[in-house]
Amino acid sequence: QVQLVESGGGSVQAGNSLKLSCTAARRTASNNGMGWFRQVPGREREFVAAISWNGGNAKYSDSVKDRFTISRDYGSSTAYLQMNLLKPEDTAIYYCAISRSAVSSTAPTTYQYWGQGTQVTVSA
Repeated sequence: QVQLVESGGGSVQAGNSLKLSCTAARRTASNNGMGWFRQVPGREREFVAAISWNGGNAKYSDSVKDRFTISRDYGSSTAYLQMNLLKPEDTAIYYCAISRSAVSSTAPTTYQYWGQGTQVTVSA
């Protein structure tokens, strides 16, 4: 089993920035895509951003495009999510995940390993 740990969450004011990090307890799946998802109680898990194994292909949801940036250390199971211009609607628990393949995917079902999540709260 692979355990992913997210960090960097917190409570900030709207317009501020936050950077999330995701690391695996053990080096694994370095050649697989990675992604970030978020979830609010009562809602389905929502895609945020994804990146291919080599960082050459990144995808973003329309709600975060131009504000968030996903990145990763090349050839490693470490990913980051730089969040700028945060809005109250960005408030959620953010999860990182490792894909089953090398490509970036928006579907939660294509990911095989998930972290425990980190809370991000944005106040108006």
